[in-house]
Amino acid sequence: MHNDTIALAKALIARRSLTPFDNGCQEILISRLEPIGFHIERIRCGEVDNLWARRGTGSPLLCFAGHTDVVPTGPLDKWESDPFKPEIRDGKLYGRGAADMKGSLAAFVTAIEAFVAEHPNHGGSIALLVTSDEEGVATDGTVRVVEALKARNELIDYCIVGEPTCVDKLGDTIKNGRRGSLSGTLTVRGIQGHIAYPHLAKNPIHLAAPAIAELAQTQWDEGNEYFPPTTWQISNMNGGTGATNVIPGEVTLLFNFRFSTASTVESLKARVHEILNRQNLDYHLVWELSGKPYLTPRGDLVEAVSCAIRTLTRIEPQLSTSGGTSDGRFIADICPEVVEMGPRNATIHKLNEYVEVEDLKQLPQIYRLTLENLLLK
Repeated sequence: MHNDTIALAKALIARRSLTPFDNGCQEILISRLEPIGFHIERIRCGEVDNLWARRGTGSPLLCFAGHTDVVPTGPLDKWESDPFKPEIRDGKLYGRGAADMKGSLAAFVTAIEAFVAEHPNHGGSIALLVTSDEEGVATDGTVRVVEALKARNELIDYCIVGEPTCVDKLGDTIKNGRRGSLSGTLTVRGIQGHIAYPHLAKNPIHLAAPAIAELAQTQWDEGNEYFPPTTWQISNMNGGTGATNVIPGEVTLLFNFRFSTASTVESLKARVHEILNRQNLDYHLVWELSGKPYLTPRGDLVEAVSCAIRTLTRIEPQLSTSGGTSDGRFIADICPEVVEMGPRNATIHKLNEYVEVEDLKQLPQIYRLTLENLLLK
């Protein structure tokens, strides 16, 4: 199983699957899943390939979720080897997507194969949800599969997302939730004019400054046991004509909340509008919700994964909700228990991305033992 995992990871890395293109990766997975009894559904949306594969009809349903798309390579001359020609050097498997997350996909499949070979009549069901639209805009990927499953009332009991979560050693971190992401495009309007005649104009940057200061200093919540406090940050600010003698007519800010379950979308929006209105600003604000926060407290899934890690690595995993968003935010809509657990994340999205070969030997064992913990009760 160990060597097979590495070989499968290499086959996937060799596919140039820059988001949103799958480039045949899912067909490689299907060729392994169909012979062991998986029912295959290909769900294509625009340029995005999605896969829903399920073995069994009973409950509980344990789903492994991931993505085949990868981020751009960056300058090829900065790579020590071709990013789409996987290569093992010094105990590391190099290639774009090695850690994020073709190594996990390979481990999913070989773990399932080993489990089914040993327990062909296992209880419950096993599923694999794979998309090629996770690294991009994420509008035609996992969210579409979840919508299709929800429409036919096909719900998931447990889900493991194979995102790279670990820091120093394989198994040291399980993500049991993620913060939500709420963005805003704020335009504050003034009156354009000659900079030598400020009494004939209204500078929107000056007008917006007190509100910006208040927004930056506001404590939105205190977080909770699993989440740090909610944060608000400006990412872009643009105003002016480019001339040094013109007061601009408007200024536009792009900002983002990373928010915990201690706040809601509605409460954050209301507080922002209250501050802007109190400052008597003439403004226009467009909101965009990228994902709600989700949280899986300690329970069957967290314990099953933790037990597998402890058994195989002697490490006590830590629960974390740090980092950005993942497709877990969509799956949580139809699944009460979602966690992320995969290899170390030190090189994801970087030049010379790699996954430790030893991690690829242990990771499928962790997934296999988790299957036993949940489906052989």
